[in-house]
Formats: sequence, C-alpha cells, structure tokens
Amino acid sequence: MQSLSLSVSRSQFLLSCFCLVVSFFCLVLISIFTKPTQAAEANNPANYPSAWLEPAKTASQLDITSFSQSSILEGKGLPPVEQRLPDDPPVIVPVDSIGNYGGIAHIIADDRGMFIAAEGLFTISPDLKTILPNLAESWSYNDEGDQLTVTLRKGLKWSDGHPLTTEDILFSVNDLQLNTNFMPVTLPNFIGLELHAIDSWSFVINFPDPDPFFINYVAQSPEYFLLPKHYFREYHPDYTDPNLIAERMEELGFSSWSAFMTTSMQKRLFPDLVNHPTLSSFKIESLSPGLYSYQRNPYYFKVDPSGQQLPYIDAIEAQDVRENEVAVAKASTGQLDFAGVRLPTQDIPLLKLGEQGSGIKVNIWNRLHGSDLSIQANMNYGDGQKRELFSDVRFRRALSMAINRDEMNEIIYFGRGTPRQVTVVPGSDYFEPEFATAWAQYDVEAANLLLDEIGLHDVNGDGVRELPDGSPLTLTVEYVDTETPKQVSMELVVSYWNDVGLDARQRLIDRELQYSRAISGELEMTVWHADRTTDILFPINPDFWAPRKLAASLAMW
Repeated sequence: MQSLSLSVSRSQFLLSCFCLVVSFFCLVLISIFTKPTQAAEANNPANYPSAWLEPAKTASQLDITSFSQSSILEGKGLPPVEQRLPDDPPVIVPVDSIGNYGGIAHIIADDRGMFIAAEGLFTISPDLKTILPNLAESWSYNDEGDQLTVTLRKGLKWSDGHPLTTEDILFSVNDLQLNTNFMPVTLPNFIGLELHAIDSWSFVINFPDPDPFFINYVAQSPEYFLLPKHYFREYHPDYTDPNLIAERMEELGFSSWSAFMTTSMQKRLFPDLVNHPTLSSFKIESLSPGLYSYQRNPYYFKVDPSGQQLPYIDAIEAQDVRENEVAVAKASTGQLDFAGVRLPTQDIPLLKLGEQGSGIKVNIWNRLHGSDLSIQANMNYGDGQKRELFSDVRFRRALSMAINRDEMNEIIYFGRGTPRQVTVVPGSDYFEPEFATAWAQYDVEAANLLLDEIGLHDVNGDGVRELPDGSPLTLTVEYVDTETPKQVSMELVVSYWNDVGLDARQRLIDRELQYSRAISGELEMTVWHADRTTDILFPINPDFWAPRKLAASLAMW
C-alpha cells in the first residue's frame, strides 16, 4: 500500500524530494497497498500555489529590480548580491507568505534531499506531470524528435563563483559519459548520443532515434549532466598529468580517477564533498562523525517575489541517524525541525502524541508509490521447478488472491490506505482502474483452486503443498526493511500464504546482500516498493513491468 508517509516539523520549509531506487527482477508479482484516502493529497496541485505548475516567472517579468541577501553573508568579501545572481533570476512564489532570513534547520541526514537535492537543467511540477525550466531557461525538439536544443540561463554561477556554461555540460557528457575509459559500457540513455555547444549558453543533442522522453531522464538524473569542469579537470587524465592524478587519488583514498568521479557524481545529489562546487541551495561546510554541516550557497540562483535571494534558512545541521527508533524519539520530542524518511507508518500514534507536548506538527502525506509492497519473483531462478512455477501466471494470481489486503490496511495503515494491485499512481495519465483491481480481491477459495490446478497438492497430509512431483516446496522471500513497512507486511503475507498450504518463509537481509544476490540470480523472491510510477518516470523507467537495464549493468562488472 503506497500509503502513509510522515513528516514532523517545528517550522515551515519549502520541500521537494525525489527518490530513485533499483528493481532487480523480471516481474512484479504482487502489489499489496497503494495510496491512502485522505483529504489533502501530496500530489494534488490544489495544495500548491498555481505558479508552481508553470515555468517560474523571472525578475524582469515581475519588475523586480533590486535584490537582498541574508545578513549572515555580510562582511564575507563577496560581490554584491546582484552580481552573484543570474542576469534574470527565476522568482519562486512562497506557499503562503514571504519568509524571513535566518536560523539553522536540525534534521537527520536521510532527509537532506528535502533541502539540498541537486539542481538540474529541468525540474518537475508538483503535480508530477510537467517538465519545467530550472537551470535551463528553454528547450525545443525538432519536428523529427531526434534533436534537442537547450539554452541555459545566463549568468548562473557555481557556489565558488565560477560561471556555469556549456563547457560544464560537454565535460559531463562527452568527457565522462561518452568516454570509454570512464564508462566502459555506455548507459542506455547515452547510446548514440552526440552533443555539441552552439555558444556558452546553448547546446544541441542529436539522438540516433527520436527520443522525446530524454528530458524526463535529464530532469530526474541531473548528476549525469552537471559537473563543474573547472574543478574536476584537475582529476581528469585528458586535462591533467596522470601521474599527478594518481598522487591525488592516493591522498584522497580512491583507487582511480574514475572511482573518484563516480563518487563525485553520486555525492552531487547530496553535496557532501568539501570544496566541491555546487549549484544547490546549500553547500557542505564541514563533515564530522555523525554530523553534516551545511551553509547557504551565496551564489544560489533563485529569489522570492520581494527580491530576497533564496534560501531563507542560513544553515543545516544533519545528524547521521541510522536507526528508526532514534529518529522517532528525536522527532517526537521536538529535537528536530523536520523529519520524514525514517519515521515508520506504525509510529503515527506515538508521533501524534508528541504534538500535545513537544510543539511539533505531524503531517501525513501520500507516498508517490504505485504500491508500498511489490513482491517480485525471479523467473530466471536456477531451480527449474521453481522457475517454471514463478513463470506460471496462475501461481502468481493465486498468491495475490491469498493476501487479505483489507486486514493489512487495518493492522498496518489504520484503515487509511487503499488496497489494490500495483500500477501507476491514480493521478497519472497512464492509470487504468482495471489494472488496480486485477487479482487483488481476497479469495482463498479461488487461490486454492488455482494451486490445485497447477498440481500443487498436499501429498502427505501435513497441511503443506508439495510440487507436482511430490518433492517439498518452500518459498523464501528475502528483502530489505526500508522506506515502507515491509517487515510487518511480509509477516502477514507469509501467514496468508501459509493458510493456503504454502511453506512460505521470509528473511531480512541488508541492501548490499540483496543487490549481490539479485545480480547473481540467487534470490527466489524479493520485495521493493513500486516507485517510478508517476507520469514523468513511468515512461522512462517501467522496470516493474518491463526491465531494461540489468544486462547493461552486468556488462560493467
């Protein structure tokens, strides 16, 4: 059930978050839950200013001619704020009123993406349907759809004051993504791609075939397109003596320049590399055990309607909290200004109690998942009998109908969820109601009939079904308990499958083991949540229905 996602705050912040995860198997077998029925939906555009659904107007369009900055930047030897902003900065309309500068946001590290996610060429509207300008002010495809022209905003700067130009785009793509010394196997989205600059602000991408969804990919994955050339050229063998690079890599603790670059691209989502120029609203100030300290980026490119350079908050202190229990304790007692990622659905009652004495506000949001629990079977599993069983649609339908989604909704989601089958989110243009109800009804009799039809009978009368040849049948689901209430959900699912005579078992594993066992084909079944089910991501990442990337990924090992 893509259901209850929590946020706890002491203050009001402007939030935007995207989550990108990996699915390992060939087919989603079962989806259990979807979004909750609640009055205010997180993906309902009525909750946002209408201006957020359109390209942001610029200062010149709104006759804003003077700009101001946070007082914390005074006396730091910086150029005037007008010189640090782009030529015509985009204006961000606040939720309700103009904010005031100042303050430190105390959060946990897993919530950094709410505050300092990477800025990309494009961004996504809050109704998750439209690509909007961001660092790029405009773009256009030719009539054939095989050529994309993009124009950057003029005057953009990295956090160290260095201009952002098409040189950075060309470096990120041509010198890295299309460089076989860095990427031995080209990522699918870059195969056959050719990129060249028109001038310092505009560039052209030519595709081997029409690719109208490429901008969706760019909007979702900015780390592949925006690395500061002036900084990273010092670590690239095409620009710097390889012997000098080798010395630097040894000092930094990396095995190669490519490993350093890969880490840098990943860290750009949460700019954690000290001295690494960023385009985000905050830049890392210091790293210490258990704490990430960020300061405002004095060259951030957005302003509010009064001409104040954003963000309003001056600093962020992000605590490295790894245990959900610790995060809940800190949030419920008012020790954090915002918390979300590590607040389990089942702790809603405890957190609501905290509202009464800790001065916190608990909000229940919709997660942007097609399902909170998607059980995936490995139809390439090494055991031939299980491989045949997993490939039999009757078996998958039986497993689905054996699950009591309504009971799970009451036990786990306090009756606020909507039981259904996995599909895209209901607000999507791709949503089909019949997909949401397919084989999702609780029908033990029908499930048993299908299992009998397949030839899975209780041969020895012990209440457990055997394989058609009479040998024992066990089902083992190995998974990571993360982001959604997977463990408590799987405990119930296993009990439902036991009730129809299946010897089903579950095993918690860590993320690294899940990945390694998945790519080696050793997992029978696993679990994830069905993300990437909005209008922007579904067309380019339909991996729960049509896996596309595993072979390319394996070729890189």
